[in-house]
Amino acid sequence: MLTFLIVSGGSIWLLMEFAITVIEKMQAQEILRSLRLPEFDEFSQFFRSVPAATLVGLGAFAAVIAYWFASRPKAVKPPCNLLMQSEELEGGGGTRHSVLGDGPKLLTHYYDDARTMYEVFQRGLHISENGPCLGSRKPNQPYEWLTYKEVSDRAECLGSGLLHQGCKASSDQFIGVFAQNRPEWIISELACYTYSMVVIPLYDTLGHGAIRYIINTADISTVICDKAEKAKILLENVEKGETPGLKSVVLMDAVDQQLVERGRNCSVRIQTMQEVEECGRKNRRSPVPPTPDDLSIVCFTSGTTGNPKGAMLTHGNVVADFSGFLKVTEKVIFPKQDDVLISFLPLAHMFERVIQVSLLPDLTWPCWAACVFFSFQSQWSPTCEDVHISYLPLAHMFERMVQVRSFCWLK
Repeated sequence: MLTFLIVSGGSIWLLMEFAITVIEKMQAQEILRSLRLPEFDEFSQFFRSVPAATLVGLGAFAAVIAYWFASRPKAVKPPCNLLMQSEELEGGGGTRHSVLGDGPKLLTHYYDDARTMYEVFQRGLHISENGPCLGSRKPNQPYEWLTYKEVSDRAECLGSGLLHQGCKASSDQFIGVFAQNRPEWIISELACYTYSMVVIPLYDTLGHGAIRYIINTADISTVICDKAEKAKILLENVEKGETPGLKSVVLMDAVDQQLVERGRNCSVRIQTMQEVEECGRKNRRSPVPPTPDDLSIVCFTSGTTGNPKGAMLTHGNVVADFSGFLKVTEKVIFPKQDDVLISFLPLAHMFERVIQVSLLPDLTWPCWAACVFFSFQSQWSPTCEDVHISYLPLAHMFERMVQVRSFCWLK
């Protein structure tokens, strides 16, 4: 009896399913009749009445749509499961590590011969075959390029000139850089790394009070700046007795004699970068490379909650930063030798600097990259030389690594 009931119940269920299907088909037919769709003969009559040019246009439009669907860009496949991008480290108290790495061990470097900022550039120099390194142009002007060898030579000459004028080849020597993005910024940075000195970026939005505080706190005696206006700001602080430790200002642009005299009156030496490089060329020193544990840069905050606070980053810190970026993107981004980075994020912020250093040792196997800067005296307008700009996605940490990308590659 129980078996009969079960079979009967199943039969009833099948009958109900069949009835529902029949009702749905009847409703569909009613809907079609209510729409009064034309018969095939009516379609044929309609198309015979349409002009041939119109039919050709419709066919071409359909072909374009079909081609777009067939050739449209495919979505980039994520390098890992986006719902499980990290794993908890066993016994780490909640610490997690990326699943894209080779394991829970900290990635300290990507290339065995590039463990400091100095070695990073040297790697790029050796594999580039003296290719273009840094380029710049002013509005409506063509690009002017410096090769890797030219950048290396200028960095060594600038560093040697600073040493000859009293700076020490030590991680206790702090050099301020007060400038907008331009090739001389990178050359100044490399000059410091070549002789184990430490870079301290200064920037306009800090305000005069914050700049004074940083110069005094870091005991900066030498500042490299781009324009005479910034040198005047620095001299004003010295004249008021607010930055007594500042003894030398190196200008990337030309210097007028009046500014030199003003500096001499307050015991500050004013000279151009070209003069310091020439001094170093006559008194060349052998490089004093840093170690991964040596300090490379001190990035100061803007001081919105009090005095600016300095983040002390070693060479190993910065190299580990860009190494992590290369590791995470190695299966997603495939730059080529003729790709060029447009430098438009402030070099005073760490992310732009990490992107710069990511290019120098080579991004592919083997490859290197170049970087271009633009004069911001007037609005930059792209030209036919600035072709194929592609945006690469990155995590957004604007002031400390890792921040934007919004940065562009040029082919």
